[in-house]
Amino acid sequence: MTTLFKEVNYSLAKLIHDIDMGEIGLPEIQRPFVWPNTKVRDLFDSMYKGFPVGYLLFWSNGLGGGHRQIGVNGKQKVPHLLIVDGQQRLTSLFSVLKGLPVLRSDYTQQRIFIAFRPRDQKFEVADAAIRKDPEYIADISQLWSGEVSRNRFVKDFIRQLGATRPLSDDEEDELTESIDRLYDLQNYPFTALELSSSVDEEQVADVFVRINSTGTRLNQADFILTLMSVFWDEGRQQLEQFCREARQPSTTTASSFNYFIQPDPDQLLRVSIGLGFRRARLRNVYTILRGKDLETEDFSAEQRDQQFAVLEEAQTKVLNKQNWHEFLKALMRAGYRSAAMISSQNALLYSYVFFLIGKHDFEVDRFELRNVIARWFFMASLTGRYSGTFETVMDQDLARLRGLRSAEDFVRTLDRIVEDTFTDDFWNITMPNNLATSSANSPALLAYYAALNLLDARVLFSKMKVSELLDPAHKSTKSATERHHLFPRAYLKRLGFDSTSDSNQIANYALVEWHDNIAIRDEAPADYFPKYAKRFDKADLQEMCYWHALPSSWHRMGYETFLESRRQLIAHVTRDGFTKLK
Repeated sequence: MTTLFKEVNYSLAKLIHDIDMGEIGLPEIQRPFVWPNTKVRDLFDSMYKGFPVGYLLFWSNGLGGGHRQIGVNGKQKVPHLLIVDGQQRLTSLFSVLKGLPVLRSDYTQQRIFIAFRPRDQKFEVADAAIRKDPEYIADISQLWSGEVSRNRFVKDFIRQLGATRPLSDDEEDELTESIDRLYDLQNYPFTALELSSSVDEEQVADVFVRINSTGTRLNQADFILTLMSVFWDEGRQQLEQFCREARQPSTTTASSFNYFIQPDPDQLLRVSIGLGFRRARLRNVYTILRGKDLETEDFSAEQRDQQFAVLEEAQTKVLNKQNWHEFLKALMRAGYRSAAMISSQNALLYSYVFFLIGKHDFEVDRFELRNVIARWFFMASLTGRYSGTFETVMDQDLARLRGLRSAEDFVRTLDRIVEDTFTDDFWNITMPNNLATSSANSPALLAYYAALNLLDARVLFSKMKVSELLDPAHKSTKSATERHHLFPRAYLKRLGFDSTSDSNQIANYALVEWHDNIAIRDEAPADYFPKYAKRFDKADLQEMCYWHALPSSWHRMGYETFLESRRQLIAHVTRDGFTKLK
């Protein structure tokens, strides 16, 4: 029987040496380091006690370059073995034994400090108190640093501890034995299964999933990013830099930072592929980028280079910060203000694709483009257009652009899809039905809030505008606006509505300032509403009731009748807000 792997035994010291030299590398199909430091602590504890900590899975790939380093120091060799399963364990061990930082998933560098108390062989994550405690080795990395010999390290620890309390000869021997045992963890045995170089990426992904039931399934985006690392590493780095900047505001240079999304490289990759190849299914694009001619079925370096040139041109437009922020203005034009109002990141990303196509391929007027993309995003977000089989839907949408010749055709095509979606039945039947939920992240509810922004509405019982209080730049210990239960939960419980799914129906929510929410507490609507209504004259009160979809005499209605009536009115107000985008 022919097997696709062989079994190889390593000591921890050998693994660390090979990683340090660059002989063992991390392929791009793997994930960033995500373990909490407590799990690293537990790993060392298990090894110290002699427990098994699992197999490793390597891939003898043979590709030259383009593989992530564990730690951040430079490597001396091109890796011939790539880590498929065991990344988190080996990254933890390498970081601690070498005293080097790891790169977290948020692109920050961080040291992992593990402490050890020889007296009772206890491991801990080092904190300020532990660092001051002479009973602890506050950073076990020091033991393998080579700065001092093991014997000197042990003597120095015992001497410093002995300065704080008397130590017997037996205790000194026990402390020495505990530290020696810790030092000898470098001889801890590991068994690795090494996959043959004949195994391709698809097979590697399948093996990974089969042996790692708790792992995250590798997808086509992972493999495309792998190809980028091999054949266009600069492009991969550009993606990561853009994503890194999107997470931290900058006061000095242009930045991708925004309040809507902190994109990951695979998400922006989807945008580039949609723009460059007019495709959403990544599987096909992966094949193309490998250099396969879809007609002849042949692979060639020339074909591969041509396709990467297409990707590079598209990515340049995607990562252009002027394009990025112009697009984000379209989201604001649609009434959306922050990530808290975004129920579908796919809707955002694919709307960016259409924005870039409209700008660069059809040269749509800037203001007209902003409006049509605002309408498109509003529709896509409200209807959940890109949930479920989103690649299929996006492929169909992109197909409708084929053969278009002018900016007018582009705008007309998108608007026709929007109009065909937003029928009278949608507003009168579908959306009210979608509002019959207790999901606080309902696309229908968030679209309603966007409509309130478009209508320049004020918060319930307030002179402040909804748009002002939903501004994500305003940070306070208390939220500027809160979702108020029009029929308070305790009041509903007195009426026999005991479940939270009853009281948390989104048709029972209204936006109020937080202090009004606190003041109302558990009062019945018939008691508190007349008092707050006195703040406004008749015209203002009528306008407020319209914005907040309050049926006539709502405060005297039965709860279920109120919910049914308000769902219809919320849909009506949302439709009115959407018309402001035309």
